[in-house]
Amino acid sequence: MNKRSLFVNILVDILAIFAAFMLILWIKPGKAEPYITKYSLSFLIFTIIWIVVSSIARKYSAPERFKLTRALFHIAITNLTIAGIVTIIMFLFRSLDYSRFVVFGTIIAINIIESFFAFFDYFICNAKTGEDSSKVFEVYQRVVGRENGFPKAEPLPVEFTLDPVPENIKETIIEESNIEVFNFLSENINLNIPNYSLLATTTKFNIDKLPEKIYLKIVNLKRINDIRFINKFFESVNRKLVDGGFFIGCVETKDQRKKRLLKKYPPVLNRIYYLFDFILKRVFPKFNLTKRIYFFLTRGENRVVSKAETYGRLYSCGFKVINEKEIRGMLYFVARKNRDPFYDMEPSYGPLVKLNRIGKNGRIIQVYKLRTMHPYAEYLQEYVYDMSDLQEGGKFKDDFRITTIGKIFRKFWLDELPMFINFFRGELKLVGVRPLSKHYFSLYNKDLQEKRIKTKPGLIPPFYVDMPKTLDEIQASEMKYLLAYAKHPFRTDWKYFWIAVWNIVFRKARSS
Repeated sequence: MNKRSLFVNILVDILAIFAAFMLILWIKPGKAEPYITKYSLSFLIFTIIWIVVSSIARKYSAPERFKLTRALFHIAITNLTIAGIVTIIMFLFRSLDYSRFVVFGTIIAINIIESFFAFFDYFICNAKTGEDSSKVFEVYQRVVGRENGFPKAEPLPVEFTLDPVPENIKETIIEESNIEVFNFLSENINLNIPNYSLLATTTKFNIDKLPEKIYLKIVNLKRINDIRFINKFFESVNRKLVDGGFFIGCVETKDQRKKRLLKKYPPVLNRIYYLFDFILKRVFPKFNLTKRIYFFLTRGENRVVSKAETYGRLYSCGFKVINEKEIRGMLYFVARKNRDPFYDMEPSYGPLVKLNRIGKNGRIIQVYKLRTMHPYAEYLQEYVYDMSDLQEGGKFKDDFRITTIGKIFRKFWLDELPMFINFFRGELKLVGVRPLSKHYFSLYNKDLQEKRIKTKPGLIPPFYVDMPKTLDEIQASEMKYLLAYAKHPFRTDWKYFWIAVWNIVFRKARSS
């Protein structure tokens, strides 16, 4: 299919859908006219769903991206996914009176026709597997020397001692990106000093082959959305940089992607396309059942990544973001290496998350909650605190880590329902101080920290009794509760429980 445009491929597929539909009506006993009248609107909706999902899954380019067997399997899996979506829609709208022979027969017929065209494209049009577009600019991989264990810049060639950036470097960056990206790089690193590696790659292999702990800066001009194993990529970059070295990269964030898609397609169609793009590339990766389908269809390319997830991955891999700039629908970041990676072997993407919190005696417990933040957002508490500080109630101000549905969950406490698992496991009690993360715990004074770990955290905190606004007021509220609890445990919890219920129900008390 590399010989034809995407528009032509879609047009051919629409004709294939119509031909398959008419073929099934011809095979089915009885007259075709009643079915055509009854199914006209449904057929239009079905066609739109088919084209949108096929485009998102890049089915039309399968023969040029894969070998024939994998291309045919890719087409089959995509069509099976569409069949599942259609089945769910039929069930939700109680449209069960449609002929299953017509609906599923049409899907099977389309799959056969598309497979034939894929076979034709591969052999007749000589479609080839897509090539890796990664670039490694060897000429700029100048390394620094080492003296007494510290990096030392090697003597600069004459052309690098001039103030203007050498034209070959400038042209390379502009050709791969644009002039604004070149200006951003020039503002953040000295492109005249040959102690950096300039790359445009999505493969970890090109990072792995670099010498370790030798570069002061690594620049990658390819967006991380197309990297299959993002954390492994970042960890490899970390190993190549000296302590305090800089990594500059870019990402198309979730919000930037939404703006691009809504602008790219005409009204109505753009919303439909974005809906299915969201389902396939945001919802599917969250569940084990659909994750494999997602990675098979996309190979991890063109994935949807939020700003919070990008920065969270960077922080988990030993970096600290020190600068950022949005350039032509892309977010460029400058991150400094400040430690070794955490090497998180069990990252969580699903709706149910386990968060490390400080429990009784300082023991780390895993508190269950419904996800309200983007993946890897838990690594960004220090970043958000530095950027936004705290608002009234002790929450982070302008917390971009929280998702849209997460705000709804938090408003009605739905995210905290799984914490009853910890309650029944004996790790939490009904009333008590909040189970805190290490970073939030570190903001408390030493005396309160010591008193906090002498008792179990609770589901209903003293916050709902005193309704404090500042961090100091929150600490005072918790100290008052802990002192009272130390003298009269049951009576204190009983009193705090009913006052909290009254404030929540009648005074509309909220923690965020």
